[in-house]
Amino acid sequence: MIIKSAAFVKSATNWRGCPEASYPEYAFFGRSNVGKSSLLNMLTSTRNLAKTSSTPGKTRLINHFLINDAWYLADLPGYGFAKVPVAVKKKWEQIIKDYLINRENLFCSFILIDIRHEPLKNDLDFLGWIGLNQLPFCLVFTKADKLSVARVNASIEKYMKVLSDEWEPLPQAIVSSSKTGLGRDEILRIISSCNEQYRQG
Repeated sequence: MIIKSAAFVKSATNWRGCPEASYPEYAFFGRSNVGKSSLLNMLTSTRNLAKTSSTPGKTRLINHFLINDAWYLADLPGYGFAKVPVAVKKKWEQIIKDYLINRENLFCSFILIDIRHEPLKNDLDFLGWIGLNQLPFCLVFTKADKLSVARVNASIEKYMKVLSDEWEPLPQAIVSSSKTGLGRDEILRIISSCNEQYRQG
């Protein structure tokens, strides 16, 4: 897939404020500071589609972008260790869950995991919730350029071993790097395939 255009549409405080569900949609989210904004900019070949920041918790709304006048990219708030009150963290997590459950044109969620970290409880809890609700998703391991190939492989193997206690089959996973472009083609291939399903009805 070639990205020819990427335009901001609107921001919403919850799923009810999202744009009309007239295109297939793909959501991207993960723990705060997982590298989401950098990945979205890499994915769409733009420099400032999503605002990057060294401060976790920058994204606080559901931000929609129309790609190629054909599909929506939804940039969701992060969850996890952002330095905000617990009540705010819970509010963001509820915004995400309500969106995932109610957004009728959502074809797939890409859940971002920092490949440098051990499997973390809130990531595993969120994945468990996704599984219980039978929502389609794909794992995207970010920041692969920060580790050697051997450590990347070891990290993924360890993560999948933890997931195997609860998941069968294991969820689809992509290794990515915003710096090198690794994983871009795989993510766009999944989106392209879903778009084709959408067109076929």
